[in-house]
Amino acid sequence: MRVGIGYDSHKFSEGRPLILAGVKVPYEKGLAGFSDADVITHAIIDALLGAAALGSIGRFFPAEEKYKDAYSISLLKETKQLLDDKGLQVVNIDATVILEEPRLDTYWSQMNENISSALGIEASAVNIKAKTNEKMGFVGRKEGIAAIAAVLLRGPQKVPTSKQGNLLGYGRNG
Repeated sequence: MRVGIGYDSHKFSEGRPLILAGVKVPYEKGLAGFSDADVITHAIIDALLGAAALGSIGRFFPAEEKYKDAYSISLLKETKQLLDDKGLQVVNIDATVILEEPRLDTYWSQMNENISSALGIEASAVNIKAKTNEKMGFVGRKEGIAAIAAVLLRGPQKVPTSKQGNLLGYGRNG
């Protein structure tokens, strides 16, 4: 099993749509960013790449023209292919979006569906929730949104070996 943690934040920007976990959320502002600035999906991608020991989102999706205004769910699908190539499977995802507004109550189901569908996993393996920042910091001042995600991956394990074994007992011949 492998665990990964991801984080992302973006400031609000006029004239852009607000995209969260692939859902266009009606709001007066969107988020500034090179792609669609989907903080939830970006945090999940970073967590997946970290758990797979592949680095961070910027390594695979740099600020290059081909990713300008990219739909982050498409980037998540590309990340899934990277995991597949390493023989890794997503067990579950837990993500928290930190914002003062807008309220997201009516969007949870579609957000879960977008993430689970992109990764080819059951919707029940994805949990997305929201918290406010109690009016503290840039989030509390309604200057932007942040997200954090934790993921668990299952895949090929390398078993440590030595002539004398180790504390876990791996590598012993009897």
